[in-house]
Amino acid sequence: MTDVHAELSSLNAAYARCIDNDELEAWPSFFFDSCLYKVTTAENHRNGWEAGLIYADSRGMLADRIASLRRANVFERHGYRHVIGATHVLAEDGRGGASSETPFLVVRIMRTGEMDLFAAGRYLDRVERDGDGKLRFRSRIAVCDGCNIDTLLVIPL
Repeated sequence: MTDVHAELSSLNAAYARCIDNDELEAWPSFFFDSCLYKVTTAENHRNGWEAGLIYADSRGMLADRIASLRRANVFERHGYRHVIGATHVLAEDGRGGASSETPFLVVRIMRTGEMDLFAAGRYLDRVERDGDGKLRFRSRIAVCDGCNIDTLLVIPL
């Protein structure tokens, strides 16, 4: 296992913990200012269709999404629990960055305690080192295996 592989595993664990613990205001800090975050379906990804169910191309857009979720969106209260699989490093760039693929499952927990498998898929990531040497996402594409996504996709995957 390379150093970047271990760092990617830690990055994915911290990312999931942030979302699962409802610390969403910290979520944009996992990304560079100029970044891509997209949630799409396997069919859209396979066909090269760029539109996503969620699409943001800057950290500011990610922060706006969370602000909207907290102040403007109306939805039934719920949370997530991520199960993150082993990260596969697809390529390293020689500067400490990498492209990787990581499988995920997301269980949605409603305020009533009811739980269901909300999403299954894979993260396709491009990570780079920031000025402090810390890995951040340059791009994260959540490719969902199913083609039907619940309308309650308000919390980031």
